Amino acid sequence: MPKYLLIFCLTFCFYPMLMAQNTSDLFMQASLQKLKNAYRYTLSVAEQMPEDKYGFKPVEAEMNFGAQLLHLSANMGWLCSSYLGGKDNPVTKADAQLTRKTDILAVLKKAYQFAIVTLQQYDPAHLGDSVHFFAGPMTQLQIINLLNDHQTHHRAQMLVYERLNGIKPPDYVGW
Repeated sequence: MPKYLLIFCLTFCFYPMLMAQNTSDLFMQASLQKLKNAYRYTLSVAEQMPEDKYGFKPVEAEMNFGAQLLHLSANMGWLCSSYLGGKDNPVTKADAQLTRKTDILAVLKKAYQFAIVTLQQYDPAHLGDSVHFFAGPMTQLQIINLLNDHQTHHRAQMLVYERLNGIKPPDYVGW
C-alpha cells in the first residue's frame, strides 16, 4: 500500500475520534469556566443581600433568599456526587435548616468548590454515558448542562428578590 494511501486511511479512520475528543475537551473547559464565573457572580449576589433580608420571599409559595442559596448548593452537590463521579456530597440535609448569612455562605462556597473540583477531575470520555435520572435517562453531558441551568434559574430569582428590596444586583458575570 502506498505511504500516502496509508496516511489518508489512518487520518480518515481516526479523525472523527480526534475531533470528538477535542470537542469534549472544549465543552469541559467551557463548562468549568462557566461554573467558576457563576461561583463569583452568585457569591457576590449572596454577599450583597443584607442578612436581615435572607428570610425575604416575595410570596408565600416561594423559597426565601437564604433557602434559594441552600437549594442551589444542595443541588450542585447532589448532581456532582450522584451523577458525575464526585465524592461525598458536602452539603448535608441539616444545612437546609441554616438561616444565618455566614453559615449559608459557607455552604455555598463549599458546594461550588466541590462542583469545580468534580468538573476538573471529570473524564470527558463519559459525557455520552447515560444515567438514571428521576425525570428519565440523561447523559452526563446533560447533567453538566443541568448543573449550570439550575443555578442560573435560582440565582435569577434571587436577583428579583434583591430588586424588590431596593438593591441593585451586581453586574452580570457570564462566560
